[in-house]
Amino acid sequence: MTRIVFLIPYFGRWPFWMPLFVETCRLNPDIDWILYSDCGALPDCPPNVRLQPMRFPDYCARVTQKLGIAFAPESPYKLCDLKPAYGVLHEEDIVGYDFWGFGDIDVAYGSLRAYFTEARLARYDFFSTHERRVSGHLCLIRNTPPWNRLYEAVPCWAVRLSSPRHEAFDEGAFTRLFIKHKNWPRPLRRLADRCNPLRRRAEFVEAFSTPNGTIPWLDGRKVYPSAWYWQRGVITNDLDGARSFPYLHFIGFKGLWRTPEQCAPLGAMSPEARWSIGPDGIFKD
Repeated sequence: MTRIVFLIPYFGRWPFWMPLFVETCRLNPDIDWILYSDCGALPDCPPNVRLQPMRFPDYCARVTQKLGIAFAPESPYKLCDLKPAYGVLHEEDIVGYDFWGFGDIDVAYGSLRAYFTEARLARYDFFSTHERRVSGHLCLIRNTPPWNRLYEAVPCWAVRLSSPRHEAFDEGAFTRLFIKHKNWPRPLRRLADRCNPLRRRAEFVEAFSTPNGTIPWLDGRKVYPSAWYWQRGVITNDLDGARSFPYLHFIGFKGLWRTPEQCAPLGAMSPEARWSIGPDGIFKD
């Protein structure tokens, strides 16, 4: 089976929904996660989630040494710009893997293998779960030197990455290597795609993982599910019937969650229970 690892640096404090994130990783036992963090231990961590303790200044020093740039960001949020370069930053950790991925922790995973099938993984070298841009919350890249260093094809990449401010490098400048005219009508975009060798090796398919955003939903309307459900490693919602989704990116909900009380006690999560995720929090349904 194709080997996949996700690389996620995160500094500060674990969010209170972290037990949900960890549990949804557990139900994907044939995919690995490596978290680089100063947030402390994660209770009941499954074997496919590895925590590498690291201070933020030490991580910045790693960036300076590995990428050869001066890296002194104003905030850890700047690390999002580095996502396309993780394959170089963590080259020693991805040895033996066929794909490495970057992503966020404000997600709940469904069955990732049901989505990233062996046939799809054999056909493409790059996977975005949005149609017209790189999906910063979950993206897969084939573990080869040309793809690991693809970020260097972005004009002035070193200047952009060394800037102390966040520049949306992953979803902006990096996207334009693949999609140069994203607002063109679809027939013209398809023609442009066929002329771009990088785009021909990349899959940009909308997975409908992020509700309440700018992307119309499955039927073309901006009407979104109000409740999502996670049970036995499967993600569904209250709008789309039995259709399952590879993951839920709940960025549109988490801004409404103010206290841990809006997240039911997750330490005793069971895959047999159905958990509801929505604007009011995360609760056993």
